[in-house]
Amino acid sequence: MTTHLPARTLSRPLAGRVAVVTGASSGIGEASAAHLAALGARVVLMARRAERLERLAARIGKDGGEARALAVDVTDRPAVQAAADRIASEFGTVDLLFNNAGVMLPAPVTQRAADQWQHQIDLNITGLMNVIGAFTPQLVEAAGERGVADLINTSSIAAQNIFPNFAVYSATKAYVTHLSRHLRAELGARNVRVSAIEPGIVGTELQSHVTDEGALAWLEGSKRTMEWLTPEDVARTVGFVATLPPRANLQQVTLMPTAQPN
Repeated sequence: MTTHLPARTLSRPLAGRVAVVTGASSGIGEASAAHLAALGARVVLMARRAERLERLAARIGKDGGEARALAVDVTDRPAVQAAADRIASEFGTVDLLFNNAGVMLPAPVTQRAADQWQHQIDLNITGLMNVIGAFTPQLVEAAGERGVADLINTSSIAAQNIFPNFAVYSATKAYVTHLSRHLRAELGARNVRVSAIEPGIVGTELQSHVTDEGALAWLEGSKRTMEWLTPEDVARTVGFVATLPPRANLQQVTLMPTAQPN
């Protein structure tokens, strides 16, 4: 039986919803968690860095929102499942999941940076699947009770376009986009909306993890030709996707800096 979400207003359209944001300790995840809380959702912040999560939760609370910090490494499947079970019992059934944790480590394939390849696969793909596996039952349950739930995955424009030296990262993001389309076909009939957000260049911590000199030079040069997106730009897009009427689902959203050509 479908129930109505309580206390929704124009300024708080997500009131009554329970959101989980992974990768919430910085960048897109941090901004999106704060924005979803401002829209009325009760937000659970997930990432490895507990102190940053606690500071964000305190800031959200000071701004009138509600958030709980939960330090979890998404590559640890039992830990993710334990977190999902704890959230359901202590915070409520999750009906909005922003699956955002990820890393970008470009380098020429000839460098054979196998550790970096594996790290990207572990976090961008395996971590993503750990979170989806743990929370999808809650999304389906919530959608059956409330009429809508959302699974929003962070992909990248790299899933669609070609960037030299970004092969492994781009492949992981192509996985995210293609998986999202399949999950939408599987879960849409059960009122779970699935969306992939594909941003162009966003100024976040991702760039600080890059070690390849060629990629660093390319990124630095791009700053002189365009204004990068901010995490808040992506956060507002996530909020828009989640506040659409239940009948409407944005399957895939590409958000680009105005001056970025591809």
